[in-house]
Amino acid sequence: MRTLRAGDHKRMPWKNGKGETVEIAVFPPGASINDFDWRISMATVAEGGPFSIFPGIDRTLAILDGSGMVLDIAGTPMLLTTASDPLAFPADIPVAARLEDGAITDLNVMTRRDGLAHTLIRIDVDGSKIVQLSPSTCLFLCHRGALSFRRDGETGALAAGDALLITDAAATVLEIDGEARCYLASIATG
Repeated sequence: MRTLRAGDHKRMPWKNGKGETVEIAVFPPGASINDFDWRISMATVAEGGPFSIFPGIDRTLAILDGSGMVLDIAGTPMLLTTASDPLAFPADIPVAARLEDGAITDLNVMTRRDGLAHTLIRIDVDGSKIVQLSPSTCLFLCHRGALSFRRDGETGALAAGDALLITDAAATVLEIDGEARCYLASIATG
């Protein structure tokens, strides 16, 4: 289990060059935008337009901040807001975004389709909560607020933007105390 502090996240240009992404975690460590097995990042989208194409990749997107955006996924419009469930779709088909009312920040989870699968869920914490971890690699992101955590005798705290990378989840639990909006990405062999 490793804490990833917001100030240490890697900033890099989008694959299509039209924005910047904040890489929270990638595997294998140090992998580029073209050769990762999985990648979790945040991006600020200031204008609409086409998404970058990632052959062989599945993606899930959640809106963290802003009024939302409409994704046109292969001709089907889908509205995403901060209240929407995260949306999963292939990253190798044409997708275009239209902003509803100004810039948004999104959370993006991507995995290589030939061997991996992932899920992304939003978790609101108000007091104490127990989060069940799947037997896989998990990344727990504290998007807003702050919390303390316990797992198998280890303790720590997360502030906004911090994440916890758990590579040995083995169907255990994460005990949380605080007030925060969080996201849990689980990545497993598919």
